[in-house]
Order: sequence, then structure tokens, then C-alpha cells
Amino acid sequence: MAARERIRTEHAPQAIGPYSQGIKTGQFVYTAGQTPIDPATGKLVEGDIAEQTAQVISNLSAILQAAGCTLDDVVKTTVFLMDMGNFAAMNEVYKRFFSSDSPPARSTVQVAGLPMGARVEIECVAVLPQGSERQAGNHEGNGD
Repeated sequence: MAARERIRTEHAPQAIGPYSQGIKTGQFVYTAGQTPIDPATGKLVEGDIAEQTAQVISNLSAILQAAGCTLDDVVKTTVFLMDMGNFAAMNEVYKRFFSSDSPPARSTVQVAGLPMGARVEIECVAVLPQGSERQAGNHEGNGD
């Protein structure tokens, strides 16, 4: 079985249940779904879907950075929306953060509810490049 490394950072919301912010195994990083919680306050970001989507992606970026990668390394995302009517506005923010040359694969689904009344949640999978220092475990902000 491949070794698993728990990823933790103060720059993203802390896990509020029996789960990790992220897990690194081999060359893959899997994040927990992130909602628009401001890690400094622990409170949901007020505002529209655009503001909430930006906070969610900022939280994902912090977890990926703690694992030693970036949003450019993301290969798959899953977006959970409370209202599919917010798809276009969410998508406008989303495309600012992900490369238009090679965006990650994505699924988007409407859900009946999200924690704390959030409008959006996103999880992702990233791949660390072969042979890089990042894959070798040279990163900060994690541990058990």
C-alpha cells in the first residue's frame, strides 16, 4: 500500500470533522471539499457566488501549496453548487484561476445543501510532476 501523508495548513479552514484538509499519496494530492470559509475568522464569506467561489479556490490553493503543488497541477475538480443558476457566475471566477490552455477535467452538480449555508464547494485532485522536489516531500505546512 502506498504511503499516505496528511496535509494540514493554517491558511485554509481547519477540518471540522474526522477528515483531512488533504492527503498526499505517491504523486497525487486529494483535497477535501472546500467551502467559502475565511480561515482567519472561521466564518463563511458573505457575498455572492463570485466572492464565495474566489474564497473556495483560495482555500484549495493553500492546501495544494502545503502539499508542494499549485493550481496548475490540478487534473480534476468537482464543483458542488446549491443553485445551478449560479453556474455562469461561478464559471467566470473559476476560469481566472485555471489555465485556459489545459484546464482540469471537471464535474459540476447541484446539491440540496452545503455546510453553513455555503453556495459552492469544490474538491480537487492534483498530480505532482515526476522527479520534482515537490514530489520528493520538500514542502512545509503539513504533518500529523
